[in-house]
Amino acid sequence: MHHLAIFASGNGSNARKILEYFEHHPSIRVGAIVTNNPQAGVIRHAQEFGVPLLLIDKSMLHQKGLVAQLLKDRAIDWVILAGFLLLIPPDLVEAYPDRMLNIHPALLPKYGGKGMYGMHVHQAVKDAGESETGITIHFVNTRYDKGHIYFQARCDVEERDTPEDIAHKVHELEYRHFTPIIEKAIRESENYP
Repeated sequence: MHHLAIFASGNGSNARKILEYFEHHPSIRVGAIVTNNPQAGVIRHAQEFGVPLLLIDKSMLHQKGLVAQLLKDRAIDWVILAGFLLLIPPDLVEAYPDRMLNIHPALLPKYGGKGMYGMHVHQAVKDAGESETGITIHFVNTRYDKGHIYFQARCDVEERDTPEDIAHKVHELEYRHFTPIIEKAIRESENYP
């Protein structure tokens, strides 16, 4: 049995999709929700699905080995970042080599890096006059949005699209692809039962 930890800082719409998808899965479960925001909407989803919640702050995240140990204590073997806005420290990345996935709301390497999240990304895509955008699911390393790209999906951007329209199109891609791609990555990992 694989146990996922979902890290999220906001409303947790992607986290909810993951919770729903794996709720009755035969070999993959969500074992924890981790957030740095005591007001995050994702907390409600954790409560609704009966998933343990870990509320951490930046100092806890950067206390070497602490968060990794909290996850190991819960038998977590995969980490999924779903709108988590803090940079993951090296010790936590090293604790989950090739077992930590992030989703980014653009086609990396474009529109990634510090400060590139949420509507900031979609506004930047609009301002640049891009004709397409999409999502990138990538493995996590110690630099924002620089890990190995595992999957991308694209959508058209029309000239008349507002940043909100772009966000809607990108969210649709996230909801359609993130959970099956998580499952695929786990199935392809060498230790899948």
